[in-house]
Parts: sequence; structure tokens; C-alpha cells
Amino acid sequence: MARSHLTLAALATAAVPELDAAGAMAIGSGAHGDFEAALVTGMDGAHWIIRIPNTERAEAEQSADLVALRALSTGIRSRLPFGVSTFAGQVPIGGTRAVVYAFVHGSRVALGDIAPGSELAASIGRAIAAIHTLPTSFVVDAGLPVLSPTELLRANIVIMDRASATGLVPAALLGRWESAAEDSALWQFAPTVVNGSLSADSLLADGQEISGILGWQGLSVGDPARDLFWLLGSTRDGVADTAIDEYQLARGSSDRQLERRARLYSELELAKWLLHGAQERSTEIVDDAVAMLHVLADSVQNDLANTLSHNTIPVMAVDEVEAMLDQRRA
Repeated sequence: MARSHLTLAALATAAVPELDAAGAMAIGSGAHGDFEAALVTGMDGAHWIIRIPNTERAEAEQSADLVALRALSTGIRSRLPFGVSTFAGQVPIGGTRAVVYAFVHGSRVALGDIAPGSELAASIGRAIAAIHTLPTSFVVDAGLPVLSPTELLRANIVIMDRASATGLVPAALLGRWESAAEDSALWQFAPTVVNGSLSADSLLADGQEISGILGWQGLSVGDPARDLFWLLGSTRDGVADTAIDEYQLARGSSDRQLERRARLYSELELAKWLLHGAQERSTEIVDDAVAMLHVLADSVQNDLANTLSHNTIPVMAVDEVEAMLDQRRA
């Protein structure tokens, strides 16, 4: 049974001595979600978020998020053009713990509401670029994961192999993924600081500008494409292009394979969903994943624009080469 928002407010005041609660409202999906959560307003008008994990997975996520938030020092946060949650206190409850954070202002962003060419899409690109330009040293100092391109490639191959072992992935997709894994040029990139668990649900906006990013449990040094793949899930053509173009401009990045790795990560999310269903022995999840994999296989077959092969300089035909040489001789 989910706790009431008044109970959560009482727990918040116990966790944060200076919090004198004047009101509270439940947020999230309560006992049917990963967390029970409430927005608590203090007598001074300040807002706080209290969260209690409902599952072991959520508890592990919360612990990782707290480690990351501690690593994000005041100096590091000053380099970011958006707000980040601050840990305020905690209190034990029912074998786990309720954690209170200072509230980050902004409205939730829905992927379907991001318009191609919009300032919001551009702001998302700039926000992600700001994360990726942070110094990697603070991640190292905090003991958080630091992964090389080789290690990241191996991790993806493991996912591919496990998905293949189910016998439920279309052969065309397996071949496509294996080709990407064997393409060494695709994996030549400089690892950066990454949020690691970014999605539209992570974002808060004030109008057309990103005002906050939530959920830092995946903070690490890794592949920058990992923070961009979710944009490819938009059903509106051009959203990902706008955000990624602005990202590349803000970073001055020369990673020509960034979008292709992002596309691979996006496709492997379906493999992960299949593996999750198999692990949970859920026929419903497995069937859902298989259906989406077949839709993906149909959509990418014979679509050269969506190839996972690395970008190369266009090959010129013989007559084009001769014409170019004639122009130079003239």
C-alpha cells in the first residue's frame, strides 16, 4: 500500500531538520512504480522532493545517484547551464531509506513534444554537450566507471551474443549489429563524461530552455553517443538532427561516427528489453520485444540512410575524377 503524501512529508521533515513542511503533493506512480515520491513545500516557500524506492533495482539506482551527486561538486556544477539535484538528507524506513533532495525547477519534457528545429531541441543538444565537456578527472577521483572504447565495444558484443542466444532476433539485425561491432572506425572516439542514463524523462525545461537534468546514476566516462541515442526514438523527423547538430556545434566535435553509434545503442535497447523479458520469464515482455525487433528489421532493410557502417569520404566515379583533373589543369 502506498504511503500518503502527508506521511512522506513527515518523513522529509525528519530527514531535513531545517524543513518545516507547509504542504505536500504526491508525484509519480506510487506503489506501482519504482519509487514513492512527493513534492514538499516548506514554510519558507522552498520545495523539496522525497523518494522511497519500492524495488531492489530502484534502491540500487538511488544509491548510485547519490554517489554521483556527491561527485558533482559546486565547481563542476558551475560549468553546467542547468540545475542538478542536491542531496538534503535521508531517514530509514521499512528496510530501505527515504532520501530528500532540493527541488530543481522546471517542467517535465515529453519526447513527442520536442519539435524539429525548435529552440528546445537545440537547448537539449547544448545541455548534453556541457556534460561531455566536463573534466574527466572528477569522475576518476570519485571512483566511478571509466571505460575505454574497447571495453564499451566488448560490453555491446555481450548484449548481442546474449540476444542471439535466445534465437528470437531476426538474422538481418544480428548481421547488422555484428558488422557494426567489426567496424573498427566506428569505435575510434575519445571517451567523455556521460550522464549514462539520459532520456526525455531526465529533462526539465523552463519554456524552450533546459533548466535541469535529473537521474545521474549512470555517471561515468564513456561513449558520448550513449547520451544521445534516445533522441532517435522521436517520431518527429528532424528532432534528433536539430539536437545533434547543436551538440556538435557546441562541442566543436569531429566525431563523424557519433550518430551511427547512437543508432546502434538505440537498436540494442530492444535487445535489452528482450533479455529483460527472458530473465523475468515474462511472455508479454518477450512478445513485445520480438514484435519491435521485427518492425525494426523491416524498417532498416534496404535503407542505406540508416546504415551502421562508418562514414567514409564519398568515392568518385572515373569520369568525376577526370573532370576534376581537367578543372585543375585549366
